[in-house]
Amino acid sequence: MDAQRRIEAALERLVAEGREIGLQVAAYLEGELVVDAWAGVADPETGREVDGDTLFYLFSCGKGVTATAVHLLAERGVVDYDTPIAAYWPEFGTRGKDRITVRHALTHTAGVPHLPEGTTLGELCDWERMCELVAGLEPVWEPGTKSGYHPGTYGWLLGETVRRADGRRVDQVVREDITGPLGVEDSLAIGIAESMLPRMAWHVEDGAAEEQKATADAPLETLRPVTQANHPGRQLACLPSTCSGSARGLARMYAALAGGGELDGVRIVSRQRLETATAPAVDGVDVLSGHPILRGLGYLLGRPGSPMGEAHVFGHDGLGETIGFADPRRGFAFALAKNHLTNDWSPTSTTNLLVRDVREALGIAA
Repeated sequence: MDAQRRIEAALERLVAEGREIGLQVAAYLEGELVVDAWAGVADPETGREVDGDTLFYLFSCGKGVTATAVHLLAERGVVDYDTPIAAYWPEFGTRGKDRITVRHALTHTAGVPHLPEGTTLGELCDWERMCELVAGLEPVWEPGTKSGYHPGTYGWLLGETVRRADGRRVDQVVREDITGPLGVEDSLAIGIAESMLPRMAWHVEDGAAEEQKATADAPLETLRPVTQANHPGRQLACLPSTCSGSARGLARMYAALAGGGELDGVRIVSRQRLETATAPAVDGVDVLSGHPILRGLGYLLGRPGSPMGEAHVFGHDGLGETIGFADPRRGFAFALAKNHLTNDWSPTSTTNLLVRDVREALGIAA
């Protein structure tokens, strides 16, 4: 059985067993799309089926997309990793944040991991308001001394730095310099176009009660992740810690990175830049989650027991077991998108099973 048919069968089995609702897997090898498979339903209520163009809210997979935009601009000399963010964004340099650098933001060592308590959904979707709120934060540890995951603030730390330095918002940089040239601007975006909304999957969370209403004045801490994933305002907004897309779109970006920064004649960044971006920068324990971490500049690096495996593999995962990554030594890129928001990263999780299946089907050692 070839790789495409094997993965199609695996996805159908996961849906039939009730483990998954709708999902996609895409994989590239040496610049060629070798797996592009999907199964299940995008919307359980209407029965709309998943296809290759279905879009999913990919949560923190967006951090890898934003990091790629930062590295592209760093290579052009627009942004420097060791320059304080306040040099680009003067309003940010208050309350002990004047020494926080772009590198600190990329490595989650900035010390401002949390949004202000009570931040509302409406504020989240308002770029200027969020920049104002983030600029008013005070570090909870000395910047550069610890690494703790910055789930939301990462996006504005880097996103507003990009806007101030380049003149374009990061969603525009991604569209014009990454996804557009690669031909996937309609299947990977930091904030989708309104015309893409009908293609979004409906996300489901185990144990969720009746559908939760999300109003603009609702504090984020009162809203379940699934409620936020399904909210059109959030899907449309530029939130650079997150993204929406298909497995096909995410895999194509990582295929370019797996190919030394180039795919089909489109160069995103140089091989040398990628080597800098994916060298281990943080190796230890995340002070907020308590979990072991290995981080490059904006990317998670593979480690034993993780879906990515080896340390030279890089990418980013997201809530719900979504993931995208590149294995440059083998010219391999993988992406998984799904609408069942599980949180199982064990060896038998959907993500680990499918990564192993694809690698085995392609004859690629883990």
